[in-house]
Amino acid sequence: MSRTTPQLTDKEVKNAKPKDGEYVLSDGGGLQLRVLKNGTKSWRIVYQNPETRKPTSLSLGTYPSLSIANARKITREQRELIAQGIDPKAHKLKIQSEYIAINQNTLLNVSKEWFDIKKQKLLLTMLMTSGVP
Repeated sequence: MSRTTPQLTDKEVKNAKPKDGEYVLSDGGGLQLRVLKNGTKSWRIVYQNPETRKPTSLSLGTYPSLSIANARKITREQRELIAQGIDPKAHKLKIQSEYIAINQNTLLNVSKEWFDIKKQKLLLTMLMTSGVP
């Protein structure tokens, strides 16, 4: 039977002070607050990779820009992916690469790149014909 971890309160998260080394506060369900020596507080989810069955972690963001409530919401969403046999880290990378593929090769971007190349060639040609060393 698994152990239940009491959920962190916002006060506990705010009052987590840096120590000599890094330490972790658990919120339950695999959500952890990682407190670094320099005082940075970052949220991460620790889970078992559904493909490799090895322990893995996924960084979610830093506190206070990512609140405890939003970190819990994201953790629930990631747990749903894990329950479906999908690795959240691989899923995130796939979505990012699809976004780049869709938005990188637009007519506007390709035409800007082409124009920049032509502009450089034109400037070189002008410099060579004007006699400027």
